[in-house]
Amino acid sequence: MTSTAAPARRAVTLARVNSIALRLRRLSPKAVLPAYQTPHSAGLDLSACIDAPVTIAAGDIAMIPCGFAMAIPPGYEAQVRPRSGLASKFGISMPNAPGTIDSDYRGEVKVPLINLGKASFVVEPAMRIAQMVIAKVEHADVMEVDELDATVRGAGGFGSTGVR
Repeated sequence: MTSTAAPARRAVTLARVNSIALRLRRLSPKAVLPAYQTPHSAGLDLSACIDAPVTIAAGDIAMIPCGFAMAIPPGYEAQVRPRSGLASKFGISMPNAPGTIDSDYRGEVKVPLINLGKASFVVEPAMRIAQMVIAKVEHADVMEVDELDATVRGAGGFGSTGVR
């Protein structure tokens, strides 16, 4: 006799392979500190720390404070990126996406939002407005040379590897 029951699923324990200490300083009691929403989230959600709703007209940019400052360890940066849901549903993005926060910055984290949609958009207090990915960075040893090594692509620019 064969069983038609679905096989039992094994619980998978996720090991935190890479983890760094990210020290945060709350600048407002209303601040919602950054948080991962799921165990597999790459980005920490950033929330608006505003006293009242902020309306962003179509085509306008508004700087939205997050209510905290942080100390990113040397050798890392914070990449601030738009939230995909706000971008795809309302046209809310960032004019400098992704934005970089350097490890020596200690001021308040703020997110410039741009409304690329056709209608005004209202940012509500504590609304999740962006996501922040902590990434390792390398410094380059800059060397001036007389010639560069040749490649198949050469000096070909945008679209030079094919259009598809």
